[in-house]
Amino acid sequence: MAPESRLPDLTPARATRASLVVITYNWPDALGRVLDSVAEQSRLPDLTPARATRASLVVITYNWPDALGRVLDSVAQQSRLPDEVIVTDDGSADDTRALVARIGRDFPTRIAHVWQDDTGFRAARARNRGIAASHGDYVILIDGDMILHRDFVSDHLDFALHGHSLQGSRLNASAAETKRLLDGGRARFSPLMPGPFPPHRAIRWPWLARVKARSSSGGRIFSCNMSVWREDLLAVNGFDERFEGYGGEDQELAKRLRHAGIRRRQLKFEAWGSGIARSPVGRGWGRGLAAHHPLKASSRDSPRGAPKERA
Repeated sequence: MAPESRLPDLTPARATRASLVVITYNWPDALGRVLDSVAEQSRLPDLTPARATRASLVVITYNWPDALGRVLDSVAQQSRLPDEVIVTDDGSADDTRALVARIGRDFPTRIAHVWQDDTGFRAARARNRGIAASHGDYVILIDGDMILHRDFVSDHLDFALHGHSLQGSRLNASAAETKRLLDGGRARFSPLMPGPFPPHRAIRWPWLARVKARSSSGGRIFSCNMSVWREDLLAVNGFDERFEGYGGEDQELAKRLRHAGIRRRQLKFEAWGSGIARSPVGRGWGRGLAAHHPLKASSRDSPRGAPKERA
């Protein structure tokens, strides 16, 4: 055996400064793409999960207390409860207020109801009011027709990283499954759940979820299942309230977050919500969630999406 004094030190040596040497010859197009990727490297933060100390769940609703009741039931059964639930209301009748008050008497965490006048489809303003009423350092946004998997909140917090937002998805229920859920049936988060989605999307694959979260695409943008650090939402001034009518405000917010240096990560194969079929009152939180065209503008001075007539 070699003398102990000649054994090398195997402790990893952390470089204090690293130089990247790139060789090129007469191919500026390729070099430009390489340097773009290098610029992205410099903005990658530490990927150690950043534990939020307080999580706020903001639920938007409009005149569908039956669906909202089922959503809040699923929140109460979370493996990791949110520290508070803010029901932000786009002008519902008194039965929604009464529902929240009744459920709130025995709810396992703080619940608050924020209401605004019913003067049209004003989801952007309603969500901003919900965010303003929250006290958590991490905000999870969902629609009022999303029955949550029991690990929904836990999954969002497990994947939360400073400098990032999270974009989840939903499993849209069929009309028959919606009726069963509204009648009190238990949500079925499996490929056997009836609905217009590929069966593999309903399989819980934690390892694949972590792979997808590292994707640069960030997933399709839907505010029915989205989470953002509260300080980042405040830094970009929240949703643009000039958006009225269905769609567009979530994509515009995502663009401004991106321009502020907040990278969007895709949360797939975990953190599910079972989306109940279209609301009978026509407000349409998640009414099929058809993909919107990406916004070409990202400034609050260039809102997209003309006001739409109410259904």
